[in-house]
Amino acid sequence: MVRVEDLELIAALAQAPSLSGAARALNVTPPALSMRLRKLETTLGLALAVRTARRLSLTPAGERFAAEASVLLAQLQALPESLQRDDNSLTGTLRIAAPFGYGRRHIAPVLARLAQRYPGLRVQLDLRETPWPDHHDADAVVHIGAVRDSSWVARRLAANERWLCASPQYLQEFGMPREPRDLLHHRCICIRENDEDVTLWRFRRPGRRTAGQKAFETVRVTAAYVSNDGNVARAWAEQGLGMVVRSQWDAEAAVARGTLVRVLPTWQLESAPVILLVPGRKGRSARVKALLACFDDA
Repeated sequence: MVRVEDLELIAALAQAPSLSGAARALNVTPPALSMRLRKLETTLGLALAVRTARRLSLTPAGERFAAEASVLLAQLQALPESLQRDDNSLTGTLRIAAPFGYGRRHIAPVLARLAQRYPGLRVQLDLRETPWPDHHDADAVVHIGAVRDSSWVARRLAANERWLCASPQYLQEFGMPREPRDLLHHRCICIRENDEDVTLWRFRRPGRRTAGQKAFETVRVTAAYVSNDGNVARAWAEQGLGMVVRSQWDAEAAVARGTLVRVLPTWQLESAPVILLVPGRKGRSARVKALLACFDDA
């Protein structure tokens, strides 16, 4: 007899790139997941997956089973909502994935208001370094930057310009750059995110220009310091270690209190808008609709 846990198992395997990834999504160990898979295959009398040294892939029978399981799980998840008398009785779990810094500062307060509005709703905020495209277990994803080839719908939360900043102490010691090419002679702090080329900084000069002025300039900086954590990189800049490019939402408080100064403010870096990604209207639950309404009220 097939159980709900079996449906969740095959659905996770269909979404995750590996057995360990599926195990993380289900909050179990890989050996335990492997044992559950073998038991399910025995129950069905079918081979559902093929295991190799690097990954796990579903067989044709496994793919068919996973597709049916996803439909059944969606129906089971929607069943309580269809029985509810009004929106104030929302129940179940809403899972949101967001980047660490922005999630802590801006998403967590919105979710707190959502939880107060719907006491029966269980809210789960999963902070990740790269919430997209690893989103198979999330109902909504907050992402900073562009998303390509997505079947989900994007809603813009913030424009999010990016600022080049340094501490007053650093600028006093090494001088204020006048053009982007001057950064070749400065210490730069880079943030390693996804597969981006973190040492290639692109600048644009907006507005009217005088004769001989460039509209665009690209600089290949030398990374004196590198971190995959934006808070660490900003702290290093505040301590005078070098120049850093940070999102406006993260840097503006430090600029306001004087621990950082904007550098080359007449030049613009590529913006990285903050967006909320949710399923299309047909696959959108009442919980996700409530989340969108809460952002509208924010």
